[in-house]
Amino acid sequence: MAKVLELEFQTETGKPAKLSVNDPIEPIDTAAVKAAMENLIATNVFGSSNGALVGVVGARVVERNVTDYEVL
Repeated sequence: MAKVLELEFQTETGKPAKLSVNDPIEPIDTAAVKAAMENLIATNVFGSSNGALVGVVGARVVERNVTDYEVL
């Protein structure tokens, strides 16, 4: 089962932007996640086609099950 931590931000234009972190450490420390997101905003490390990241919207862990089948 693949897990991804999705970090959702608001951009300068009011549109959402997401960053994904593969295989997050669980349990999720929400205070640490929020602090890291605020640090990303303050340092302006990432941008998007909708402008700079300006606000924290939320975070979530997404789980995905993949079953591969051999087709002969």
